[in-house]
Amino acid sequence: MTQTSANRSSDPRNRYPRPEFETQPHKLPGEENKMQPRADHGENSYQGHDRLAGQVALITGGDSGIGMAVALAYAREGADIVFTYLSEEKDAHETERLVKEAGRKVISIRMDQSNNRAACDSAVDLCIEEFGRLDILVNNAAFQQTYESIQDIPDDEISYAFQTNIEAFFHFSRAALKHIPPGGSIINTTSIQAFEPSSNLAPYAATKAAIANFTISLASEAINQGVRVNGVAPGPVWTPLIPTTMPDEKVKNFGANTLFGRPAQPAELAPVYVFLASADASYVTGEIYGVTGGRMQM
Repeated sequence: MTQTSANRSSDPRNRYPRPEFETQPHKLPGEENKMQPRADHGENSYQGHDRLAGQVALITGGDSGIGMAVALAYAREGADIVFTYLSEEKDAHETERLVKEAGRKVISIRMDQSNNRAACDSAVDLCIEEFGRLDILVNNAAFQQTYESIQDIPDDEISYAFQTNIEAFFHFSRAALKHIPPGGSIINTTSIQAFEPSSNLAPYAATKAAIANFTISLASEAINQGVRVNGVAPGPVWTPLIPTTMPDEKVKNFGANTLFGRPAQPAELAPVYVFLASADASYVTGEIYGVTGGRMQM
C-alpha cells in the first residue's frame, strides 16, 4: 500500500544494505547527508492516500532518521508539518523540501528540548498560531551515547539524556493536549532498548523504558478527551545516531543480530506511524508497536 509492487515482492532480507558497513566518524548530533550508505526515508517509494488530509502534525527531531521519514509520509498523506531540530541545518532544509514537494506547508523550529519547557510550549504555540490546530504529536527527538562502563558516564550526560528523551515528552504532551481534538493522537518513539537494554547504552535505555511506561499511563488520561496515545519501539535503524555515537565495530555489524541480518531503514518505520495517527487505528491506544526485525521484546 505504501511501496511499489516491485519493492513489496522483493526478499526483505536483501531489500536494503546489509553489514558490513564502513566506519564513518561523525560529530554529534550527526548529519544525514554524510552517511554511507545514505538512509532511505521513502523519498522514492512512499505513496500517500489522504489518510491525514487536512491535519497538522508536530514532529520532534524531524530533520533526520525516523522523524524525517514520518514528516515525509505524513505530508504525502495530506498533513501540514511542524518539526523541531537541534542544529542540523542541511538536514532540516531537506525535510522542508520534501514536505513542500508533497504540496503541504511546513515550519521548522531550531531548538534544544532539554531542560526547556518554555521552548516546548512555544513550539506548540507556534503550531496553533500558524495553522490554527494540532492533530498529531510525534515525540521522537532523542539523545544517545555509548560508554564502556557506567563509571565512564558523565553526570551531565545522564541529566541531558533524561531531559531530552523523557522530560521533554512530558512538556510537549502537556502543551499539545490543550489543543489536540477528539480523534487526534500522540505517538512516542521508544525502543527495543526499553525491553532488551544494552549495558553500553544505560542512560538511553533507561529513558526509553520510561517512555514506554509514560505512553501507557498517558493513554488512560488522554482518552478522556478522545485522544489516543501509542508508542513505536524500533530495533536497529540506520540513522545518523549510529555512526555518530557507536564504536566502529558496532557500526560495521549494525543490525546483523536481527532475523533479517540488517538494520531497518527509516522508510520501513514510517507506515506504522501513519497507521497509528490515522482513523484506521481508532481502537488502538496504550499500545507499544515493535518494529525490531524479529528481535523479541519482553
